[in-house]
Amino acid sequence: MLQPPPRNQGSRSAMECRAARAAPLGLSAAGASQADDKTCTSCHDKSWGTPVLAMYATKHGNKADARTPGCQTCHGASASHLQSPSNSPDLTFTAKSKNSASEKSGACLGCHKGDSKRSHWAGSTHEKNDVACASCHTVHAAKDKVLAKATQFEVCFTCHKQQRAQLQRPSRHAVIEGKVACSDCHNPHGSVGPKLVKRDSVVETCYQCHMEKRGPFVHNHEPVNEDCTNCHSPHGTAIENLLKVRPPFLCHQCHSPHGGFVPQTLGAQIISGTTIGSPAAGTGLGKGTTNVTQGRACMNCHTQVHGGNNPTATNPTPQFMLR
Repeated sequence: MLQPPPRNQGSRSAMECRAARAAPLGLSAAGASQADDKTCTSCHDKSWGTPVLAMYATKHGNKADARTPGCQTCHGASASHLQSPSNSPDLTFTAKSKNSASEKSGACLGCHKGDSKRSHWAGSTHEKNDVACASCHTVHAAKDKVLAKATQFEVCFTCHKQQRAQLQRPSRHAVIEGKVACSDCHNPHGSVGPKLVKRDSVVETCYQCHMEKRGPFVHNHEPVNEDCTNCHSPHGTAIENLLKVRPPFLCHQCHSPHGGFVPQTLGAQIISGTTIGSPAAGTGLGKGTTNVTQGRACMNCHTQVHGGNNPTATNPTPQFMLR
């Protein structure tokens, strides 16, 4: 025989009350939650200014899943709102909400905190700057723009204006075309790496796609092992290959110029019989005095800038990243 739930439930949470009401009928707490949604959707229907019913076409509205939340799971019991719609629900997620960012995110983390992708949310860059889950995610929409690779960048660009400008430059990752997403490199929910990169370091994150640069090489180029952003600007530049500065000037930030580029050294490596100081003057390396800034600049000779496996000690000298 079915027994009604106890009357004195003042000290019980909304979820416990739903479970108690559902138990005699053999329903899950989520099933009872869905039944309670009728109270909310009687007003928040298709005629409502802000669409909410589309949520029932998403995972948050899947009645077959026992974990599916209801309106009161996220917004609280909201007794005063039920009595007078002019009163706000206990918890709202808009930009003008009276609730703090931690309260908003807390409602989401009640279910999503067990995911390994969100294990570093506490203390993360977004969490410390009061960015809530609802700042990026749109729960009531049938399609959450931040979850789709083709539209994710539109949400990120809302705050990250500098990266938006960089991704308009000629040399860039194909983010706007929808081939690369911000979340391919970054974990917005927090990470142990710098700049919210998905791996422990920038280089390990880049190696996810650029495996050929990983090595190990017989002769390593130290800046490659330290940080790819020593030479590259990943969001976009005006220089090919995402380089921060055009060679040879990029290389000269660490390496002293050599060969015919330095007038003081003219003649030091001149081949005998050649007029010193002339445009056609050669060097001991068999190159002219002006070609270091032409073509691929330093890479005219130092082709293996990410590391080389040439085992020979001479002709050419491998430790200088030559062929």
